[in-house]
Amino acid sequence: MPTRCKHNLFGNYFLFNYCGMKNTFGLVILLIFSKDVSFGQRLNVVKLDSFLTVLADKEMAMGSLAISKNGVIKFQKAIGWAVENAGDKVPANIDTKYRIGSVTKMFTAVMIFQLIDEGKLTADEKLNEYFPGLPNAARITIRDMLYHRSGLHDYTKDTDFQNWMGEPKSHEELAKIIGEKGSDFEPGTRSDYSNSNYVLLGYIIEQVCKATYAEALKQRITSKLKLTNTFCGGPIDTKQNESISYKYSNNTWSKERETDLSIHGGAGSIVSTPTDMVIFLDALFSGKLISKSSLAMMKTMIDGLGMGLQSNKYGVKPSWGHNGRIEEFYSALWYFPEEKLSLAYCTNGIVYPRADIIEGILKICFNEPFQIPFSRMNIKSGDRDKYVGTYSSGPITVKCTNEATGLVLETRGKAFQTERINENYFMNLESGYFFEFSPAKNELQIKETDNIYILKKAK
Repeated sequence: MPTRCKHNLFGNYFLFNYCGMKNTFGLVILLIFSKDVSFGQRLNVVKLDSFLTVLADKEMAMGSLAISKNGVIKFQKAIGWAVENAGDKVPANIDTKYRIGSVTKMFTAVMIFQLIDEGKLTADEKLNEYFPGLPNAARITIRDMLYHRSGLHDYTKDTDFQNWMGEPKSHEELAKIIGEKGSDFEPGTRSDYSNSNYVLLGYIIEQVCKATYAEALKQRITSKLKLTNTFCGGPIDTKQNESISYKYSNNTWSKERETDLSIHGGAGSIVSTPTDMVIFLDALFSGKLISKSSLAMMKTMIDGLGMGLQSNKYGVKPSWGHNGRIEEFYSALWYFPEEKLSLAYCTNGIVYPRADIIEGILKICFNEPFQIPFSRMNIKSGDRDKYVGTYSSGPITVKCTNEATGLVLETRGKAFQTERINENYFMNLESGYFFEFSPAKNELQIKETDNIYILKKAK
């Protein structure tokens, strides 16, 4: 296999490992222009709008983006459609709601720390106080579960999860499924992302608060912040402006199978909008939800994972947040403390590599050079000669030739006719593959929605 690069930009931490990933937009627009935006320079809302508009026009992505600075929303935009019904596409708008997958874990962690701040819970309390029948429950702490260091097996992995993902499960039924898989390692000895941890933390919140997770969420977060578009989801209700997710394959968008969100509770049951998500993030980092000491604990990393938070860097700029995936919904929620910049991006369907979308948004936010794709199409065919050659990594070999019809890449007897997107960047829309060349490095990156494979050019 070619070298697989886990793209550092925001990581690949998603809700469901069964999708093959580990836990790393009708055009309705609302732009808020501001003269006081400054990351050194004014936020280029025109370029942000242009970038997302191109993706929408090319049907490369659909979903919604919100950006705030100093706690004030500066940019909102929705592209694509929320629902397709018998060929009729209902455009998305900034109030369209998306399933946010593992970003739910941030909300769960905040509620746990609220209970800690109130003296109703401690980080060192043991799991056996609530679920004594689970493996190693007497040695697993709340802290371990927040850090994904419990050793509890992820109920979405190595089970028949796909057979019952659309059916409700009681707390007892899901706890039994978790318990039957045993322990993957001794508590506290290492970190391994497991949705089971946050499902159980959600159950603990319910027991301590004597309320359902949905009720606790409303009482402790959404009512306080007036987040009217954030709640625990049920069956998708398109009449309430909830979006359906779609998967792109063979030039066609198809509706993705729907998950019963009652299964996922504190691990991935929340529905929201980018605007609400940004408001939540700003409130968290401005001390409106938990104490400074609790926030510091959330931000403390062990083995690359915090307690309901993850850290990352864009260049030298540090950030805190979380990504999410459920079905074909993807979400990203990140805060840049030096700039006091918050960004939330949700999508219910994507073709253009998600990491490239986020990277483009950040380059525009930070006033870095960025060429909007599909806007530079006057490059002569002779310029493609520098890409010609054979690229390989392990058993995979790709031959690149410059034909009259354009650049063609061939591997394992299959040829991919490409369309140029930008300088050094090509795509084959039918397959959903994107090809980025680095002539100076003699490299070819083959990109899918989330995966990046790196191949070297033969000398």
